Amino acid sequence: MRNLFPILTVVAAIFALWYAGSVVLNAPWAYDKAERAGVELTTKELIADTMSQKKPKLPPPHQVGAEIWKTTGAMVAKGRAFSKRSLIYHSWITLSATLLGFALGTGFGIILSVGIVYNRSMDMSVMPWVIASQTIPILAIAPMIIVVLNAVGISGLLPKAVISMYLSFFPVVVGMVKGLRSPDHMQVDQMKTWNASRAQEFWKLRLPSSMPFLFPSLKVAMAASLVGAIVGELPTGAVAGLGARLLGGSYYGQTIQIWSALITAAVLAAALVGIIGMIQKVVLKRMGMA
Repeated sequence: MRNLFPILTVVAAIFALWYAGSVVLNAPWAYDKAERAGVELTTKELIADTMSQKKPKLPPPHQVGAEIWKTTGAMVAKGRAFSKRSLIYHSWITLSATLLGFALGTGFGIILSVGIVYNRSMDMSVMPWVIASQTIPILAIAPMIIVVLNAVGISGLLPKAVISMYLSFFPVVVGMVKGLRSPDHMQVDQMKTWNASRAQEFWKLRLPSSMPFLFPSLKVAMAASLVGAIVGELPTGAVAGLGARLLGGSYYGQTIQIWSALITAAVLAAALVGIIGMIQKVVLKRMGMA
């Protein structure tokens, strides 16, 4: 309960600010309607109007929650969980690209990190490129990746996964390079006194030492992969996915739809990062590092 209280306090503060912001930002439209109707709003009527507008500038939490329920739980109750109007369907489309991009980015990042640690030429040439690659905005790269891959006949899941991979490999490279170099000189010298090969040194010393660095990197990579998947859905015409819900909402001014997609994406990211956190606890505990 002691750990739960600060969390609940912060959540309550966020909701209070959210409701206050909804009143302030939605009030001009309420006043405009009242002026055209020739009536004067009381404070109670003003708050009630700002809490129930069809296209508010900032939808209050209860409107967003109702939209999420209408496109998730209500759809399940109707047997239409994977209808194209369901957030479950769109979440699955985004999740599939996220997981594939995360797997590709993690594998690519680990391979690069091993090369950087064991090869000085790669350390001097590839590592600066890895850092410089993240200075280019993904919004500028995503359309080019989609267009180029479509030109060679590759469409659908893979182009979005490539964009996710581009964002997710960087934290893995940085974390694994730091982790693989974490053993001190005494530990490395001890492996040499045992006449250990480079492969034995890697599997018995460097890789286990890198685990506390790998899992935090994977959490960042997973969140980045989800962002990449959503961004990758925008240049495709927003056919499906949470990116499609965001783009469709912006086209038609459906701010409630936009916010429901954003909250769903945040919950999805938190769940994925939480799963990695649970795996981290199990693995580090079995390795005696917890």
